[in-house]
Amino acid sequence: MFNSERSPRSRRIRLALLLLFAFVAGLSIGARAFMNTQPRAWLNIASCGDRCYRANDVAGLLASAGIVNAPGWVPRVVRESDKCLVVPYPRAGRHLHLVFFPKRDIRDITDLTADDGAYVMDCFALIRSIVHDQDLSDYRVYTNGPGQQEISYLHFHLVEW
Repeated sequence: MFNSERSPRSRRIRLALLLLFAFVAGLSIGARAFMNTQPRAWLNIASCGDRCYRANDVAGLLASAGIVNAPGWVPRVVRESDKCLVVPYPRAGRHLHLVFFPKRDIRDITDLTADDGAYVMDCFALIRSIVHDQDLSDYRVYTNGPGQQEISYLHFHLVEW
């Protein structure tokens, strides 16, 4: 006769297999999401010193994973190209304040390499396009150094004055 009830041992084995599957799936998804990112200080626990678990490093790592691997999930995208993503600055105090993110993980301007040039130039092409489309004449374009970045990810601001 068929017994529909499982033994406690059988339930534990099924639960263990389910947890193992979830763990392996999580590792695989995490490895895929973060494979094109630069190491941030909090990932180097043994040598990070006073830079462990800085919020802007965590934000930069998450921004990198999102922008590089899933740009379609980034909210409020104003404009996008193959190599750059534009979003409004979340706490804009001016009429226009946009932030341009290269779709390549670059922590700050000191980490730029020759391979990054196309991504940075594409951001500046989008800046030029928006300046032209909005007929801006009084504006500023800038980037912050590591000590001033809210997130550890190279980005450019376009602010209308």
